Amino acid sequence: MAETMWMVRAGEDGSLIEEFVDHGYVAVGWHELGDLGAVTSEEKIRELYSRTYPDEKPFKAKLAVTMICRFRFTLEKDQGVVTYDPQKREYLIGKIADGYNYVASETSETISYFPHLRKVEWEQDRVSRDVLSVSSRNSLGNSLTLFSVNEDVSTELLSHLGKPATSQDIELPATPEGIEEDGSELDQITEDTVARAHELIKDKLLELSPDDMEKLAAAILRAMGYKTRVMPKGRDRGVDVLASRDGLGLEEPRIKVEVKHRSGTAMGSQDIRSFLGGLREGDKALYISTGGFTQDAKYEADRSKISITPLDLNELADLIVTHYENFDIEGKRLMPLIKVYFPTQ
Repeated sequence: MAETMWMVRAGEDGSLIEEFVDHGYVAVGWHELGDLGAVTSEEKIRELYSRTYPDEKPFKAKLAVTMICRFRFTLEKDQGVVTYDPQKREYLIGKIADGYNYVASETSETISYFPHLRKVEWEQDRVSRDVLSVSSRNSLGNSLTLFSVNEDVSTELLSHLGKPATSQDIELPATPEGIEEDGSELDQITEDTVARAHELIKDKLLELSPDDMEKLAAAILRAMGYKTRVMPKGRDRGVDVLASRDGLGLEEPRIKVEVKHRSGTAMGSQDIRSFLGGLREGDKALYISTGGFTQDAKYEADRSKISITPLDLNELADLIVTHYENFDIEGKRLMPLIKVYFPTQ
């Protein structure tokens, strides 16, 4: 029988991924609920949740209780678990190593808002999102904090680790009594659709050539009201795109953009310093890296006297969605998207 596998997200935008790996666990929030170790039923968790979050909308509360109960009661030792590192675009796979644990905020400041824990033994190898099928990528784009990974997706993940499943059937544990599977309410459909679309936009971004990525950066700035020039190769001292209100760089703000299109390669502090070294007073800097930035690089940008904004893949996708209605023909050619409409409540 193939492994039962659960997705547990590492906080918003993967902010807890290093803690998950370094300390060997997965965790969920709802810290106001306190220790659930002595709570023995779904009904008691529902009552506790209602008292703790009295103003929560009914469907949101129902969904949260479902995930909390699964984390508390349904996840079991030796079941599979997967989480996502959006910075590196990689899935981490492991096995649950023990039962439910609670770590109070006074014990560990780093996880005070994610105190409900399950120890995990992580595999050293990771699975790149880019090697997965479109259907698997779409399925794993679900926005829920915790959800069961379906048969085809778990089989594909394991196959990329060199551990193919031994059966075509994955038996998911029963949902605790009284809890329904994820509903089709409009809020959740909308949230899931947006999250999946966001990941697919990032997939499309990584398919662009370096030259087209520079052109897309220029298109985004034009959609924001600037006039742009893509600079000739070899004479720009790191500047790939120049943007300004007048189009000549004579008027401020004068924005100089460097674009590094290297998935999986985070830019470091030296990369930031090298780019800043070619700028002058009055320049504003935008450094786009589809491989993200190291913490040292972010620190270097924060303390720079020249205003510089590091922009990673996730933030780039956000900008595209925000300004897409103002994209010109060139921008829409590089990133063709369609608008999806939802009925109001």
